[in-house]
Amino acid sequence: MHSRISIQTEDFDVSAELARLRAEDARVGAVCCFVGTVRDRSGGQPIEAMELEHYPGMTEKAIAAMIEEARRRFEVVGVRVIHRVGPLRPPDQIVLVAVTSAHRREAFEACEFLMDYLKTQAPFWKKETTPEGARWVDARESDDAALSRWGVQVAPMALREG
Repeated sequence: MHSRISIQTEDFDVSAELARLRAEDARVGAVCCFVGTVRDRSGGQPIEAMELEHYPGMTEKAIAAMIEEARRRFEVVGVRVIHRVGPLRPPDQIVLVAVTSAHRREAFEACEFLMDYLKTQAPFWKKETTPEGARWVDARESDDAALSRWGVQVAPMALREG
């Protein structure tokens, strides 16, 4: 299986990334991707900007472990994960999760699994800037519920933050 992980400040070209991922293996019959972008609203409030921080080294290891778990669960050929950090504004791209497989069901499921895992288990911290000022964003219970449907135990927030 081919996999690449990038944590970067610069934007990415989805078409180029998918073309590269497809070209890595002739067994590819399906490509599924998710692209997350900065919304202009959060919790009903306007968002002017957001800033993402991470732990270099630890973040890449956590994502590599997620990919390994996806590989164990699904018949994937390749995975590409790009996550941006630093200052971002609406409608900037934040994240790309792309999965290739011989068949669509495996690609869809692995992509969704990886995104659910990434959203709750990767060490990223998000600060949103609104007209009222900046605030750190807490993890959402709905994200934890999305991951738990895959049978993954989610640590309570107090344990994840400590």
